Amino acid sequence: MALSDEQLLVRRIRDGTVIDHIPAGRALTVLRILGITGSEGYKLAIVMNVESKKLGKKDIVKIEGLYLDKEQLDKIALIAPTATVNIVKDYRVVEKMKVRLPEDLSNILSCANPTCITRQPREPIKPRFKLVSRRPVLYQCVYCGTLIEEDDIVRQLGGSA
Repeated sequence: MALSDEQLLVRRIRDGTVIDHIPAGRALTVLRILGITGSEGYKLAIVMNVESKKLGKKDIVKIEGLYLDKEQLDKIALIAPTATVNIVKDYRVVEKMKVRLPEDLSNILSCANPTCITRQPREPIKPRFKLVSRRPVLYQCVYCGTLIEEDDIVRQLGGSA
């Protein structure tokens, strides 16, 4: 039996979060940054490399029983700035939002500059970055000025760019 364009690849979830419009190949990185290994008991659905009018190809992650906090949404935005997050309750989408790159990042990424003060073992300074560009994604270290691009961010957060 052939699957028509209108049929769902994965069943709907009752309550939880659907992360849609993830760039193709980054769904597993999304799970990694959320700390989801599969042993937590959540029902998970991961769909990778499906057709998308907006992106060409995309990934989708469905997590039944989990709602994301701001820090988790910020991390998702860093590796999937095109993502939308749908909050589902009783099989209905009750909230839909686009992720937004945070203007300021603290203690999430490391500066790539080995001489940056944040990389010195004797200095108690946490890495901080300011958003420079949304497209392409570009952050700048507030201490040394080093720029960090989206591919570097994805690598740091546990994925391959």
